[in-house]
Parts: sequence; structure tokens; C-alpha cells
Amino acid sequence: MITTQTSGGRGPRERILVVDDEQNARVALRTILAEEGYEIAEAADGEEALALLPGFAPAAVLADVRMPRMDGITLLKRAREQGSDAVFVMMTAFASVEAAVEAMRAGAENYLVKPLDVNAVLVVIEKALEKLRLQRDTQNLRERVRERYRFHSIVGDAPELQAVFDVVKRAAPTRATVLILGESGTGKELVAQALHEESPRADRPFVKVNCAALSETLLESELFGHEKGAFTGALGLKEGRFELADGGTLFLDEIGDIAPALQIKLLRVLQQREFERVGGTKTLKVDVRLVTATNRDLSEAVKSGAFREDLYYRLNVVAVTLPPLRQRKGDIPALVSHFIDKYARAYGKEIKGLAPGTLNALLSHDWPGNVRELENVVERAVVLSKVAELTSDDLPPSLRGPRPRERAPGALIPGATLYEIEREAILRTLDMVGGSTSRAADILGISVRKIQYRLKEYNGGGAPEDGAAERGVGGEPIE
Repeated sequence: MITTQTSGGRGPRERILVVDDEQNARVALRTILAEEGYEIAEAADGEEALALLPGFAPAAVLADVRMPRMDGITLLKRAREQGSDAVFVMMTAFASVEAAVEAMRAGAENYLVKPLDVNAVLVVIEKALEKLRLQRDTQNLRERVRERYRFHSIVGDAPELQAVFDVVKRAAPTRATVLILGESGTGKELVAQALHEESPRADRPFVKVNCAALSETLLESELFGHEKGAFTGALGLKEGRFELADGGTLFLDEIGDIAPALQIKLLRVLQQREFERVGGTKTLKVDVRLVTATNRDLSEAVKSGAFREDLYYRLNVVAVTLPPLRQRKGDIPALVSHFIDKYARAYGKEIKGLAPGTLNALLSHDWPGNVRELENVVERAVVLSKVAELTSDDLPPSLRGPRPRERAPGALIPGATLYEIEREAILRTLDMVGGSTSRAADILGISVRKIQYRLKEYNGGGAPEDGAAERGVGGEPIE
């Protein structure tokens, strides 16, 4: 016989299937687990449980090893063949611990020895479900990176970044000059690449130049080319980047660093779309879409006289500003998942995700080097990792372990109750991760169910009565 039991009034519950041929054991487990907020189904043997799996879709299966018709180990193997990802916890008498070990080799998460201790049952179940949540979160993040979070190679769904995507999509089909602003490491080159790939010029060249990496003389030659003998070392004619980008897009990074003399020549190209090579007299015409980027405040440079005002307005037809990573920390889990996939493939390693607590260390960092710094940290961690999950030990020393955070005015500590401190921690963490209870639970080191319970409590107003915040579980051992 298959029956179900739920507790009322707590919203969505995780499902557990109890499989045991002893009715008293099933009833006792059903009662205890239902009181903890789980939705319970029970089956008398493996065959009944196997028939129930597709419709009930439990998160966990608590199964006896020895049962008539179909034992627990066979049930586990058949469930995996059906595609169930439920975590299995096996129950066994002391004399058959070897069978439980065999079940773990077949894929069980843990085992419990009869007679069962109630507290041990709850701890083992909660740990098994927590692991399943982390695995599902990792998979969900990977899917979101592939489907929702990515615009070409740009990862994130922060509102500020979505605004950038919107501008790129609208500006890309035009030939308007675009100025990309933002701190170093925020992904300005990726935005320039996206503008090109979304434009009608996508099948033409995308040429890029870092203006800060070259001296004035070399940059002039690099941009406009030179004739043979134009200067010492000019042994032949060289086409410049404007010529090479004809029909396509030219991306000038760190445009704020170019010298005043070059600013004049660049302004002429923008106005008249023509130029001469260094040392040449022949006027060349090109059709180039110009995209520029800088981490400097060009408006201030105009005021100080370091940058031409007329050139600034020519470049600033469409401007987009990339937010620093510290302002969109909610994107960090998706970025980390993206970089783990990238470098695990590059180095031939099997990395499934982050160990509990590692994400907290990443979220606590301010990332002055932005996405580029995060990418370097993840690459380093993948290289150094010895296991399938990245741990805090794989991170640079500056990111390891808890560090004090700045306190806002009127901070709760000292003088607050533990309940108030816990409430503040839960609500602030939820706000930081965009309301995801599973990510908040991972950061805080508590269960999703506890967060959901607390949120319901907060919505009702007031602190719980003494002793009600944490419910203990008692009772006799389950035979």
C-alpha cells in the first residue's frame, strides 16, 4: 500500500519516499518527517516504490536494504535506470552494514543503522538534501548561463548590465560611433565585439588597438599605416588598422590616452572618413564603424584640456557604462559557473562546482579588478583543485576565510538579540543574492527550510516565543 502525508501551512515542501516492509517503522518515520515539514510518501517494498517514483518525484528516498520482492539496492539501481536523481539513504540492521556499504558503492548518499535514532535520521536527511540542492543549483546556473545570462560572451543579468545589452542591440545595426565607459576588467572589449557581431558588418573584420600600449609615433603608424622610408625602420609600405578594418569595425581601447596630435587626425577621420599614411600624400577613404573605450572620465579630461571637446562629442554619440562587479554581485555565481566550465575544459579537469562556503568568500570580496580578476581567481582555483569541487583553500590567501565587513550606521551589534542579528543576516543575504533562498542558505550555512520558516515568521511580525525558534526532536528509537 502507498500512502502520503504532509504537514500544513508551510508552502512548498521537499518530498521524501519512505520504503520499508515494516509498517510500524514506516508510520514512525512518516510522522517525524512530516512534522519537520517534508511531504511524505511510503511504500512497503521496492516494487511499489519504483512504481511511485515517476509521479511522486521525491528529492530523497529512505529505503530499507532488505525487503521482499525487491530489496533496497535493486531499487536504487532501477531508480537510476529510470533517470531519478533522488538521493538515497539506506536503512539496515547492524549485522548487514556490509550491504549498506554495497549500496553506497551503487550510488547511495548515506546509510542508517537500525534501531534508528531520530536525531540521526533528521541530520542525515538534511545533509543529503543539502547536497542535492547544491547540485541542482549548479546545474541551474549552468543552464541560465547558456540561456539567459549570456549575450555573446558577456555573462550577467543585473539590471545595469541588461541596460547595456539593450543599448547594444539597438545601436548595433547602425553605424553610430559608440563610447564604452567602465573600470578596467569590466568587459569593455566584449561589448565592442558584441556590437560588431550584432551589426550588418559581422562578416567583415573586427580590428582592435590598445592605444595605451603604444607610443605616439608607433600608434600613429599602427592606425594610419606608413609609406616606405617614412621614418627610420620603415622598410616598406604598411597598411594601418583603419585600412584593415575597411567595411568592418575598429575598436580603440583606452582612447583617453592618445596624444593631442593624434586626436586631431582621429577627428578628421571621423568627420571626413579619410586620411593619409605616415609619410604619404595619397588620401585614402575608408568605411569603418568606430567603437572606443576608456576607464577615464573623458568629460573631466575635456575640462582640464587633456582631451579635445570636439573629438569627445564625436566619440560620444552613443555611450554605455559597464557597472563594476562590486555593484552586481548577484552575477558572481553565474560568472563563476561560466569560468569553471571554461577552464575545466581547457585543463581537462572534472570540476562540478563550488564546495559549501566557497561562494561566501567570493561574494565577500570587492573585486577591484572586476570580472577579469574573478576570471583569474577561478582559473587559478581550477588549476590547483585536487577534488571535484573548488574549496576556499583553492582561492588566493586574501580571499580565504571570514573577514570583517563594514557596519552600516545603526548596525545591530552590540546591543541586539540573537534573533535580531539572525533576521538581519538572512534578509541582507537574500537581498544580495536577488531573493534566492538556496544561494542564501549556502552562504549562511543553514538549510533552505529554515530560511523559508523564518521568512514566514517575519511576515507574521514579531519574534518567536522563547524556545520556539529552534525545535528539538525527541522520541524513542525507531525499530
